[in-house]
Amino acid sequence: QVQLVESGGGSVQAGGSLRLSCAASGSTYSAYYMAWFRQAPGKEREGVAGFDSDGITRYTDSVKGRFTLSQDNAKSTLYLQMNSLKPEETATYYCALSRGRTGYSWAFVERYNYWGQGTQVTVSS
Repeated sequence: QVQLVESGGGSVQAGGSLRLSCAASGSTYSAYYMAWFRQAPGKEREGVAGFDSDGITRYTDSVKGRFTLSQDNAKSTLYLQMNSLKPEETATYYCALSRGRTGYSWAFVERYNYWGQGTQVTVSS
């Protein structure tokens, strides 16, 4: 079993920055891939940034150049640096971990078998 705990959410004005963290614990000794998703009220959960099966960092188009994904393997922690935030990016942000599920793009919810509880990000105009 794996446990994921997100932190770093909060309220910022448009143009501001936040850094999200996701600490993984439990059975993290074997290969896995992690990603960040977000879900706004009434909308589907969407992939924001993650690692594909080759370990390459991927971003959804709307955040390219503003968000940076990084991972500290020693600490089993995933980070998402978010700059120039926009009001439409207000959502609950979730950390996800995939182990043993192949054949899915990094942005597919079905690829991930572990999820954090989410952290709220609110961007005001």
